Amino acid sequence: MHAMDQEHNREPALAAYTEAERHEAMRRFAVLRPHLNEGVSLPEAARDAGVPLRSVQRWLVRYRATGVAGLVRAPRSDTGHRKLPAELVEVIEGLALRKPRPSVAAMHRRMCELATQRQWTPPSYSSVYGIVRDLPPAMVTLAQEGPVAFRDRYELLYRHRAEGPNAIWQADHTLLDILVLDANGAAVRPWLTLILDDYSRAVAGYTLFLGAPSHRGIRAWRATWPNTS
Repeated sequence: MHAMDQEHNREPALAAYTEAERHEAMRRFAVLRPHLNEGVSLPEAARDAGVPLRSVQRWLVRYRATGVAGLVRAPRSDTGHRKLPAELVEVIEGLALRKPRPSVAAMHRRMCELATQRQWTPPSYSSVYGIVRDLPPAMVTLAQEGPVAFRDRYELLYRHRAEGPNAIWQADHTLLDILVLDANGAAVRPWLTLILDDYSRAVAGYTLFLGAPSHRGIRAWRATWPNTS
């Protein structure tokens, strides 16, 4: 979906904020716009705007997860906990986004060591746990599971809808829990492919075959079907 379409869909949520918060969200969106709409790299967009790359990366994750409303300034991660130095909070968040993520106990030990070195009051275990817990789920998914998992869970996808029968067909593949013998006599599990009519959800066709499904196989199979137009 185009970035501006996504912005339009999120407008009602953004309207719930104050004028100052909306202004801040749109200012951040203006920084992201060259990357979203013009293909400018994120580091270049951040450099042109004079904004730290780490901040722009956070904005992009929040925008992809919840639209422009996600660019409203988020409450501090240590809200409700004992006051902690901003640098300490950032280090905790950075550790929590590492792959593999250290345990909260390990992070707490490291933060106590850092606090002692900087002559700060050591944070409590519950404070460290609260900061980790309050990280945006979309940001954690992107850091821990990668961009593919992030897109599957959080990015908005445009879905074409058929206006009549046989306008759009969809293929659905399933590896069956049965064994058959292939041409060499080896026992293998066959694939079942169903072709569904998007408009009526009726089954337009199906086949059983060996080997992983592919668009080439479907096209070759489609050429043998009767004309349904």
